[in-house]
Amino acid sequence: MKQQVKISKVKGNPDNPRIIKNDKFKKLVKSIQEFPEMLKLRPIVVDEEMVVLGGNMRLKASKEAGLKEVWVEVAEGLSEEQKKEFIVKDNVGFGEWEWDMLANEWDSVELAEWGLDVWQNEDDIETSDEFSLPDGDKSNLEQITYTLSSEQSNIIKEAVQEIKHTEEYKYVETFGNENSNGNALYLLIQQWVGQKK
Repeated sequence: MKQQVKISKVKGNPDNPRIIKNDKFKKLVKSIQEFPEMLKLRPIVVDEEMVVLGGNMRLKASKEAGLKEVWVEVAEGLSEEQKKEFIVKDNVGFGEWEWDMLANEWDSVELAEWGLDVWQNEDDIETSDEFSLPDGDKSNLEQITYTLSSEQSNIIKEAVQEIKHTEEYKYVETFGNENSNGNALYLLIQQWVGQKK
């Protein structure tokens, strides 16, 4: 049963293994401030004792955003085992993003503001179809996604930007790939492999 309750009545779940840190948490707070109606459409799931089963970070972000009330969905009659199962399954990321569609049909700045990790630079923002080949053939292209810490991500992004301004970058083999970040990363890896020999 969905209902709106005082935020002070909802108890965060200390056993929830999923957390959001730093910039992602700030983005979640900002999105709740700008679009609080989202919480009614996707309420926090709680048990009969008002302990969060799904939406621990949304509760924390709602408090940070200064909300006095939140929407909850009460899950009744679950065993302790089912509650634990729900907590994990609610936080498992099933499926994958269709990166070509996101790159070509969605605004990368908005996606980043909404909390999706989008690797972008000025070239990506100015050229929305950077990932497309002129004839539309993408059969030899592959999207690879890695999870990195903020520190790792910053180091890689800086290295990619730096190598794009070198003489070597002008002659990098693209294999038909028009994505400048991908080609710069390939050159970095190619140089690393060359150093190992």
